[in-house]
Amino acid sequence: MNSIGRLIRLTTFGESHGEAVGGVLDGFPSGLRIDEELLQRRLAQRRGGQRGTTPRAESDELRFLSGLYEGRTTGTPLAFVIANADVRSRDYEALAELYRPGHADYTYESKYGLRDPRGGGRASARETVVRVVAGALCEQWLASRGVGVYAYLSAVGGVQLPEAELLRSLSEAERVQLSQQLSGPFPCPDPRYAEAMLAEIEAARAARDSVGGIVSCRITGLPVGLGEPLYDKCSARLASAMMSINAAKGFELGSGFALAAARGSAVRDEFVPSPEGIATRTNHSGGLLGGITTGEDLTLRVAFKPTSSIGQPQQTVTRSGQPTSFTLEGRHDPCVALRAVPVVAAMAALTLADLYLEYLGRQAARPLHI
Repeated sequence: MNSIGRLIRLTTFGESHGEAVGGVLDGFPSGLRIDEELLQRRLAQRRGGQRGTTPRAESDELRFLSGLYEGRTTGTPLAFVIANADVRSRDYEALAELYRPGHADYTYESKYGLRDPRGGGRASARETVVRVVAGALCEQWLASRGVGVYAYLSAVGGVQLPEAELLRSLSEAERVQLSQQLSGPFPCPDPRYAEAMLAEIEAARAARDSVGGIVSCRITGLPVGLGEPLYDKCSARLASAMMSINAAKGFELGSGFALAAARGSAVRDEFVPSPEGIATRTNHSGGLLGGITTGEDLTLRVAFKPTSSIGQPQQTVTRSGQPTSFTLEGRHDPCVALRAVPVVAAMAALTLADLYLEYLGRQAARPLHI
C-alpha cells in the first residue's frame, strides 16, 4: 500500500539509493497559489547535514511535473520528483548478507523474496521527504481555511518539555509566537529545553549510540464535525497516518496514556459557553469526542524509538541463519525524532485536509431544515 487518502490521495515511489523519490497527489483543490517559501522551510526541517542529524545532506531539489500552471494548482494530479544526489551505496555492501537488528531487512525479504539493501531501500525514511512536500501543500490549503498546524520536538531521552501548555487553547497572538519559534533551526518552542535536547542527542552520537524522542502536534481552527463514526473516526485516521511513519512506536491524543491513571472527575472536559457558542473548560480529550472534532485545538503526540542504526558492535544472523556480529558504518541519525517533526506535521495536514473535504461534501448535502 503506497497510497494514503480518499478525496486527497498521495501515492509515493522510490528507494533510498535509487535515482529519485517522488509522489503523485491526486484530488488536490484547484486555484491554490503555492507558497514556495513554506515548501522549502519544511524540506529544510527534514534535511540532514544539520546539527543533531545524519551527515547525509541531500539538496532535496523539488521538481513539479504536472498539476501547476503559473504557480497555481489546476486540480489535476500534482506529480513531483526529488533526486537522490548524496548516496554512498558502498556503505551497505557488507550488509547484503545479514539482517540488521531493528530494521525491515528480514521482513521485507521474507515477504517479497528479495530486498534492496542500500540504505534500507523502500523501507528507508528517505521516502518521508515526499510526504513532507504533499503535507506542506495540504497545510497551505488548510491555512486558507483558517487552520494552523504546529509540530515540534517535545522530548528527547530524559529531557521532556512540560506538556500542560499543549492542552490549553492558544490566543491568536500565541499562535503567531509559536509559529515564529518553530521557524528556527531547532523545532522546540523553548530555547532552554532545545539546548538540553541537543546535548542529549550529541551525547548519544559521541557514544556511537542513539536516543528516542517525542513529537507533539497542535492543530488549531478546525470546525466541529470532522471524522466519520464509527470505523472512520478522525482519531483512527490520524493514528493510522502517524503509525505509518518510520520508527513511530506510540500515538496519543490529548492527555493520552496519562488518562489511565486519572479520575474521571478530573479530566471530563466540562462544557462552557463561549463567544463562538460552546467550548470545553479543559481539553484532555485532545479536541475529539466520539472520533469527531469538537472545534477545540486538536493535540497529539507521537513517540519515536531510538534509531536502530548505531556504531556499536551488534549481534545478528546472516540470510542463511548463521550467527554473526558486525559494526555498522555509514551516516545515520542519532535521534530520528528530530527530523520526524515536519513528517508528523505533513501526515496531520494530509489526513485533516482529506477529512475536511469529506466534511464540506457532507455539509453541502445536509437538508435545509432538520
